[in-house]
Amino acid sequence: MIRRGDANDVALLQRIGRKTFEDTFGNTCTKEDMRGVLDLYFNAIQCEEELNDPDDHFYFFEEQGVVKGYMRINAKHECPLESLKGLPSIELVRLYVLHEYHGTGVADQLMAYAISLAVGDNYHAMYLSVWEYNFRARGFYEKHGFVNSGVENDFPLGSTPQTDYWFVKRLI
Repeated sequence: MIRRGDANDVALLQRIGRKTFEDTFGNTCTKEDMRGVLDLYFNAIQCEEELNDPDDHFYFFEEQGVVKGYMRINAKHECPLESLKGLPSIELVRLYVLHEYHGTGVADQLMAYAISLAVGDNYHAMYLSVWEYNFRARGFYEKHGFVNSGVENDFPLGSTPQTDYWFVKRLI
């Protein structure tokens, strides 16, 4: 089951957000940089603000009371890509699955849900930023019709420089 997150999910978002982010990027920067990023993005106040924001949408994938993954879709920022200027576009900010559930279809179900929501809300495109060396994620997004725009997005983890690429999927 996929359900929308709300203000009651602050501790859940902190727990799953920290775990999946650290599992994905923990070996790509210093421990101090990782701790700083986790404290910045997954502190209780930040999570509560995001969960209460009507333009910020969190969805949790849950089976038999176990949350296996989550995603964040955000409609409040203007798309940074020139190719999408003037088109109704929405950002898939995060799609993370706990490591033990990789390969079980959780990510596919979350992605199908995200695309269905975007199409249902009349968005013409969905875009996301993915780390240049996260080949597993890049392959996953390409499998779902996203195309690497070639446009770089700097996304440092603390003092550790990292580069993402903007990927785009046309919906209409």
